[in-house]
Amino acid sequence: MKKKIAFAFLVIIAAVVIGYNYVYKDARNISEETPEFIISGDTLKEELINNQDLVVKKYLDKTIQVSGIISHIDKDLVILDGYITTQIASIKKPLNIGEKVVIKGRFIGYDELLEELKLDQCTIIKKQ
Repeated sequence: MKKKIAFAFLVIIAAVVIGYNYVYKDARNISEETPEFIISGDTLKEELINNQDLVVKKYLDKTIQVSGIISHIDKDLVILDGYITTQIASIKKPLNIGEKVVIKGRFIGYDELLEELKLDQCTIIKKQ
């Protein structure tokens, strides 16, 4: 009887530990991940025009590296080529409109209303 109680207790403890680890996973650190795709903004737009659904499925929640020309700068928002919206945690070096940059981030989708590709957790890899 004591063995059954001890076994049941161990099973319950194991279930709690597994459940806790499943629910409270470590957050992804996109800045340390290797990009799965390296692509230019123009190529990304071409792919989007040809097959929007395929592009979203292909890149969704993946780390990608995109190069493009800055068309708008806000506090933590940089727009490349007029249609790639990137959220950057902190901009360390000053950026200027018209500069070519390479940005790495997580692709979170396409906004059909604004016709924008969206990336978050972005970091600036280099200014060209």
